[in-house]
Amino acid sequence: MVILGIETSCDETAASIISGGSIRSNVIASQAVHETFGGVVPELASRAHHKTIWQTVKQALDEASLQPKDVDAIAVTQGPGLMGSLLVGLSFAKGLAISFNKPLIGVNHIDAHMYANFIEHDEVYPFVALIVSGGHTRLVYVDNLFSHKLLGDTRDDAAGEAFDKIGKILGLPYPAGPQVDERSKNGDPKFHDFPRSMIKKGLDFSFSGLKTSVLYYTQEMGDEFVNNHLDDICASVSAAITDVLTAKLKRAVQQTGVKHIMLAGGVSANSMLRKKMDLLSQRMHLTLMIPSVQYCTDNAAMIAKTGELKAREGLFDSLEIKPFARLQSVF
Repeated sequence: MVILGIETSCDETAASIISGGSIRSNVIASQAVHETFGGVVPELASRAHHKTIWQTVKQALDEASLQPKDVDAIAVTQGPGLMGSLLVGLSFAKGLAISFNKPLIGVNHIDAHMYANFIEHDEVYPFVALIVSGGHTRLVYVDNLFSHKLLGDTRDDAAGEAFDKIGKILGLPYPAGPQVDERSKNGDPKFHDFPRSMIKKGLDFSFSGLKTSVLYYTQEMGDEFVNNHLDDICASVSAAITDVLTAKLKRAVQQTGVKHIMLAGGVSANSMLRKKMDLLSQRMHLTLMIPSVQYCTDNAAMIAKTGELKAREGLFDSLEIKPFARLQSVF
């Protein structure tokens, strides 16, 4: 089947074509308007989606040498995300579905981050997935396609949110998370011992304490010290976050006995986390699935792939489907 995927959950307008399991196009239109504000402004995001969505979808179709009539189904992000942004993508997808008499597939954005791994990896079950993004940090046991069990979740700030907020505290430009990762490559992760909350117990996550610790530390040490040791501080922050993520995933593997693990979500692009996941898989003799960096952050290829998997199972939706801003638990 030929699936058109559309993604507008936050500030990336994206469209992709998948056919026979192969990505034929993957177009992303980023929104620079938010840089001035140091974060995503929901109203501006939805307006930008409205301006660029047709151009983005058309480019994805053109790169795949297809017309809308050639598509077999349309997959679109249903949630979670910013309601205004989701409405733009879902309304556009419904319009295409009606105009060209194509079936519609609503896709859970968080599910799509997981199943993006199957763009490049063979399907294997069961596995434990560590989903790490700006809004979510969770451990999920997947015993079969779309059969999930929640093992652990974030109690406050997600890992990606912590990276972004700490980066902002350190004076790094938006988006701050990737900047922290880049600076950490030249720093000493043992420069300062930041707290690793809940690392020795359970499978839930908490990163708000780390954010507060960095704030107090920088205030105490002063701007000149922070600027002179910025790489080391970023490396120490990255070490604290990735140590917790790795420890929790290891505990989940021990509890479930799985032989396959998966990393997913925007923070799975983090270089230190990828190295630690690789080392963990080697030590525990596990199969590790990590998407290429282009499929880690928000993109439409992951929506198209998940749509393809749902279409294979006959899981289509009516035109009555509605967007949802918060993560709907299917576990």
